[in-house]
Amino acid sequence: MKPLFLAVILAAGLGFPAFAGEQFIDPTGFAVSGYDVVAYRDLGQAAPGLPQPAAIPGKAGITAEYNGAVFAFATTENRVRYLENPAYFAPQYDGHCAYGVSRNNKVPGNPNLWRIVDGRLYLNITPKVAAYWERDIPGNIDLAEENWPEIEPDEASTQAIPGFRSPAPLGN
Repeated sequence: MKPLFLAVILAAGLGFPAFAGEQFIDPTGFAVSGYDVVAYRDLGQAAPGLPQPAAIPGKAGITAEYNGAVFAFATTENRVRYLENPAYFAPQYDGHCAYGVSRNNKVPGNPNLWRIVDGRLYLNITPKVAAYWERDIPGNIDLAEENWPEIEPDEASTQAIPGFRSPAPLGN
């Protein structure tokens, strides 16, 4: 009991969530389908309604673990940045679709359908769903934040991401 208590205190003190649900992992075996979650911060973000720049694949030899999952990175520098604050770089809702969570569901997030809002990375499942989410981003985030505590403990989605084939992570 004492180690759990210390872990909770440490997590709270570092600004990390004390408990997290299961990270969405697709058949690649990596969080975010092996894409580099730090690299999103360096990409130019498109206006809502326009396609975002393509996500950057990570490399199988440059990884770190967080929330029970392995994250891959394109560079060792990105891995170092990630390790400084994994909760900052990890996608919201354990990599599940932000719009899905706003509708009280856990479905996978597509790493190429991303948006950073108020410093947080959000993923969506399909272009159509992303369009619905972008119609009212603040309202959908509010709904998702309201729903997340209830569905977070549920098992991670096991669905495939429709129309998505992950090239990531690449070799070392």
